[in-house]
Amino acid sequence: MRISAASRLCPVLVCLCFVQRCCGGAHHVPTKVPSKNQTRLANGETEVHHRPKRGWIWNQFFVLEEHMGPDAQYVGKLHSNSDKGDGSVRYILSGEGAGTIFIIDEVTGDIHATKSLDRERKTHYVLHAQALDRNTEEALEPKSEFIIKVQDINDNAPKFPDGPFVATVPEMSEVGTSVLQVTATDADDPTYGNSARIVYSILQGQPYFSVDPKTGIIRTALSNMDREAREHYTVVIQAKDMAGQVGGLSGSTTINITLTDVNDNPPKFPQKNYQLYVPESAQVGKPVGKIKANDEDLGVNADIKYSIINSEGANMFSISTDRDTREGIISLKKPLNYERKKTYTLHIEGVNTHVDPRFSYLGSFKDTATLKITVGDVDEAPVFSMDYYILDVYENSPGGTEVGSVTARDPDSRNSPVRYFMDSKEDGVRYFKIDDSSGVIRTTQPLDREDMPWHNITVMASEVDNPTLLNHVPVTVQVLDVNDNPPEISTEEDVIVCESSRPGQLIQTVTAVDKDDFANGQRFSFALPSQLPVNPNFTLKDNEDSSASIIARRRRFNHLTQELYELPIVVWDGGEPSLSGTSTLTLRVCPCQRHGRIRMCQSEAFLSSAGLSTGALIAILLCIIILLAIVVLFITLRRSKKEPLIISEEDIRENVVTYDDEGGGEEDTEAFDIIALRNPAAAEELKFRRDIRPEARKHCGPPRSRRSPSVEPDEVDVHEFIKQRLVEADMDTSVPPYDSLQTYAYEGQGSPTGSISPLDSPGTQSEQDYNYLDDWGPEFQKLAELYGEVESDVTT
Repeated sequence: MRISAASRLCPVLVCLCFVQRCCGGAHHVPTKVPSKNQTRLANGETEVHHRPKRGWIWNQFFVLEEHMGPDAQYVGKLHSNSDKGDGSVRYILSGEGAGTIFIIDEVTGDIHATKSLDRERKTHYVLHAQALDRNTEEALEPKSEFIIKVQDINDNAPKFPDGPFVATVPEMSEVGTSVLQVTATDADDPTYGNSARIVYSILQGQPYFSVDPKTGIIRTALSNMDREAREHYTVVIQAKDMAGQVGGLSGSTTINITLTDVNDNPPKFPQKNYQLYVPESAQVGKPVGKIKANDEDLGVNADIKYSIINSEGANMFSISTDRDTREGIISLKKPLNYERKKTYTLHIEGVNTHVDPRFSYLGSFKDTATLKITVGDVDEAPVFSMDYYILDVYENSPGGTEVGSVTARDPDSRNSPVRYFMDSKEDGVRYFKIDDSSGVIRTTQPLDREDMPWHNITVMASEVDNPTLLNHVPVTVQVLDVNDNPPEISTEEDVIVCESSRPGQLIQTVTAVDKDDFANGQRFSFALPSQLPVNPNFTLKDNEDSSASIIARRRRFNHLTQELYELPIVVWDGGEPSLSGTSTLTLRVCPCQRHGRIRMCQSEAFLSSAGLSTGALIAILLCIIILLAIVVLFITLRRSKKEPLIISEEDIRENVVTYDDEGGGEEDTEAFDIIALRNPAAAEELKFRRDIRPEARKHCGPPRSRRSPSVEPDEVDVHEFIKQRLVEADMDTSVPPYDSLQTYAYEGQGSPTGSISPLDSPGTQSEQDYNYLDDWGPEFQKLAELYGEVESDVTT
């Protein structure tokens, strides 16, 4: 098969195809074409009988884009060596666009393009050609692939896809400073001709800016472009293809360029001399005036710092910069006094804070101005001689005692009289009063230093002629101390006394407190009251260091016999005159371990604080247990007996109400005393039980203390006691007429055998060491203490 170009193709395209074929641009593959002089074998192979003439097949065609002619555009021709021109060969075309865009003449093999093609949409088409025997439909040639390329023409103008642009460049920039680079795109083929070769030029913006024709970089073309003269520029850039030749297509874009500010302008005061009026009543720290220097720059380049450069003005006034308005705010540093100085002169300087060294040749970026301030005379409020007053007065002084005085005067030249008074809103006014003409402060009542040692009041002064002008001053009154409070013992809790205390043993060290000042207290002396008899249990030792020690005088304290002891102590302070006070300490006896650690006082203290004894607590617990048992029994009976609780009206029988009151038991010997029936008046008298053991003697301890079980049985003559009770029973007319048996559970002392207990038996000191009982646990602790006491008694 051979493909040839039509004779109608223009010579230029033929030359291009030839050049591409020779240079390899038009990719072609020489193909060996089998002829008809072949025999097809049974296995599909062919047998060549003689060497046929071979042809070369082009595998690429070209077609111009945007063809607008009336006829279809001729593309090329397919021709097979087997074609003898008798019409026996039929040519078939398949692939991209076959039959729609590209058609082929089945007889001649001519290919035409029926539509206008756009290279920017599709650059090439891949097709397949076949040559068949028209009669037998056998393939005379193998299927051949070829490409039809769309030849580019200059039909697309350059475009700027990102335009328009915005750019900035500092003012006063040097010539050639890069501003921005713009890039245009061309959809034409950049590898073919000059259709996509772009050249840049500037249409608007000269002579300020220029553009590089190849790269599109925009640069400054003039030096010293001043933002203050012109800030915005509009530049139009054109891009033209065909390397800028005549007939090329072009596109343009706009660049808006803004000059940014640099500090190239110094600050300037609009005028050199200013005047300002300030009344002498102006407050210190408050603004009194403003001044401003102009700067044509922007932002930080226009920031100005103001300062007063002469000492006369800097001592009385200060100046600061307002960040928003860039004004100099003048404030007062010290009070003005028209009578002392009437005018002030200020030399003010304004300096840029951000200076660009590139423009130092323009001079110093600062300016100065002169401000003359005139002080105005006003009627001023009275002025106190001191900023504050500190006065003092002794406590307990009678009302009307002079504390001190304040002084104020009119600062004006006419020197008007002054009136004094106190601020009625303060609490200190009720304790003091002031003379409205002299300013003397006096007390209204006696003061107590321990209640309030300091008083703060405010004294106000006004002119008699103009009461609206006020001034005030703080006055602090200190109340001085006198020795008017007796000292007290500082111990608030009970003092613990161990049962195992020895004579001479230290119980506790106590100190005292005094509400008076250190000068009238803090040196204390201690002693027991001299008007009371000598305390047999405790004594007191003054340590002469404002403390005292409580010391035991005897041994064998027992909390069951007497739990609490009261010890009055007299304390003297060191004031002038000396005062004394008596404080009573409560000493609580507690069981302690051998090393002095308390063992049982906490639980007993809890019970005593609750107001319940051990017996009362046990009784309450027993009552609760009995009530719970009754409730459980009642519930059990109800479950076992399913009778209804409500008796029907037909069930008529007696209702027996039972009260289980058993009385007071064996110990209640007076439960059925019929004295109240015979003689009601006698029932009012106090009855004593006759079946108890009598008290041996009256103890000095508190009434709530119980008898110690360690009292010896020979302390009371029981025989005499029984005889006395017998006589009383015989002589008493209020007893029942029958005999009353009085039982005394007492064995007496008639046993000849004596006691078998070794505790009260005299004997020699045992060599046995009972310290090992301490290691047996708390159950043997009491036994160890008893043996330790017996051993120490024998040693004594």
